[in-house]
Amino acid sequence: MTTTNRRFPAEWEKQEGILLCFPHNGNDWPGKYEAIQWAFVEFIKKVATYEKVFLVVIDEKLKAKVTDMLDRARVNLEQVSFIIQKTNRSWMRDSGPIIVYNNGKREGLNFNFNGWAKYKNFQLDKHVPATVSDFLKIPLTQVTYKGKPVIVEGGAIDVNGRGTLLTSEECLMHPSIQVRNAGFTKQDYEAVFKEYLGVTNVIWLGDGIAGDDTHGHIDDLARFVNEDTIVTIVETDPNDPNYKPLQDNLKRLQNTKLENGKPPVIVALPMPKRLDFEDLRLPASYANFLILNNCVLVPTFNDPNDRKALNILAECFPDREIIGISAIDLIWGFGTLHCLSQQIPE
Repeated sequence: MTTTNRRFPAEWEKQEGILLCFPHNGNDWPGKYEAIQWAFVEFIKKVATYEKVFLVVIDEKLKAKVTDMLDRARVNLEQVSFIIQKTNRSWMRDSGPIIVYNNGKREGLNFNFNGWAKYKNFQLDKHVPATVSDFLKIPLTQVTYKGKPVIVEGGAIDVNGRGTLLTSEECLMHPSIQVRNAGFTKQDYEAVFKEYLGVTNVIWLGDGIAGDDTHGHIDDLARFVNEDTIVTIVETDPNDPNYKPLQDNLKRLQNTKLENGKPPVIVALPMPKRLDFEDLRLPASYANFLILNNCVLVPTFNDPNDRKALNILAECFPDREIIGISAIDLIWGFGTLHCLSQQIPE
């Protein structure tokens, strides 16, 4: 492998804007598509208050409709740039480009989205990294290892911008369920993270939360809130299926080291009460927050723990406003604020 000067900046570093994609696939939100559109307008409005929104829409017709909705909701349209691109879904964290610094200049990375190794219809989503990189006028690099494309979703990794990355074994290492890269070892992943993200230290957690359609994404589990502090979700009910795996993750974090050899500060974040839809458990988690310039948007679930989670995150981000956004409709699509967005570093 060649050594590069790439660095994946932490989410709290200065951003130019946030990449979003206006939902158009009603199948992702059965029976809730109307509500979702207005929930999404509110999401856009909050982001646009702090920075630019790069908004992917499938065609000019949807662009006109969304422009009208944003105008009615009194969103500052000068903060919104439209990108026309047909997509299958709206999960920009996973299908969008990951933008790193390479020798100090921005570079888009295409991590070869394949529908979480679960869904067949992702052919349109595969074009998002190129379209977005063209729009931003930055080069795009396809991530490969030993001559083959590497598949990693943005939701599967979290970094402190100093060389440490968080991920989960369930997502990247499971031998038979939603296998992204058959035959990959931890060493293979660590080589890829070093080459493309400037990561020298990988912290492996175990399993993700029950109901997670992605099979273990880290952005529902544990997140860096500054370069030496990690928030991790814990379940206090011993009878809940999440109790044991989250306790295991907590122990792993308590026994780990950062890139500088020091132990991280660990902050526990509660879980909301169990949410179900038909016979499916929904992966509701306060860890799916989105860090903006001067603000943190936190998914809330009409739950007593909403307030606790907001207070804990307010202490983690003393210089940023903490804003709860109701995700009770969004979670029907199996993801919330962080899953739907991708930060564009300055």
